Amino acid sequence: MIFNPIGDLRKIIILTLLVALFIAMFFAITSGNSELSLKAVLNIILFKLTGYNIDSVSARDMAIVWNMRLPRILMAILAGIALATAGALYQSCFRNPLVEPFILGASSGASFGAALAIISPALFLPTQISAFLFALLAVVIAYTLARQKGEINTIGLVLSGVIIGSVFSALVSILKYLSEDTQLREITFWMMGGLYHASWSDIYINTIVILFCFVIAWIFAWKLNLLSIGDEESKSLGINPDKYKTLFIITATLMTAICVSSVGIIAWVGLMMPHAARLLVGPDNRFVIPISSLCGAIYLLICDTIARTLTMGEIPIGIITSIIGAPFLIWILRAKSGRLFA
Repeated sequence: MIFNPIGDLRKIIILTLLVALFIAMFFAITSGNSELSLKAVLNIILFKLTGYNIDSVSARDMAIVWNMRLPRILMAILAGIALATAGALYQSCFRNPLVEPFILGASSGASFGAALAIISPALFLPTQISAFLFALLAVVIAYTLARQKGEINTIGLVLSGVIIGSVFSALVSILKYLSEDTQLREITFWMMGGLYHASWSDIYINTIVILFCFVIAWIFAWKLNLLSIGDEESKSLGINPDKYKTLFIITATLMTAICVSSVGIIAWVGLMMPHAARLLVGPDNRFVIPISSLCGAIYLLICDTIARTLTMGEIPIGIITSIIGAPFLIWILRAKSGRLFA
């Protein structure tokens, strides 16, 4: 058996991140305004899953763990996986380390859909469904505008996304202007991002969509490696770049849209986590995708725990991710930028 130090190191990193994720989960589920012991938490989960109860627990503790904290924790993990994986896909497809999941106007489209539902709840769809549909609509429009003669121009696609995002942002501003005070506060709070509305129905839907997209991205990660070296080189190796770019863009957009519809706009995760993964394991997307997804899950879980425990109230998680994320990205760009795609 041949010893492969690089491959073994990558496996060790993945296992270490998995352990760190479980530690972060246990810390998050026991932390809060109502502190619970790990034994009580495990007893509640065991009872809910098997019906077997070791020690008696109060209905209040059971509601806190099963109906409030556990859905939030799982939603944070799913959102972290979705945004980090989408960021890795976009950055490799566009060969641009500063591209992030909202580059094609998904965030602006989702914001408009959510604002429309908040202002006209009786006349329109529920907030999550509306945000999801308009996020997809924004990307479809950007993708259609960039498609010429059956081909997709990468620069044109990014510019189309910026234009469509600006249009939807302007529409959101109009809706804010027309909204009442309570509606304006709700729109603003939603756009800051948060996991306070997480429910088990959200978990089921997000798990199916996000994990399906993640598996697709991981299976074809070796083709993503070929795309990252350039279109002409990919064609010479027998890969149709437009076909696989379309696949990866649709996959990343679907993950982003379903995530944003559930938790609002959470910045920086999809931009930072692929960079962190490449610093750990290099540019090979077969490892960048799983490692960036684990980093995203851990990071977002930690940020959410801080957001709900730092004060007696709750800080929107988008504020936390931005405060932590900006200095981190500045350090990466100044100290490590030459190694990101080396």
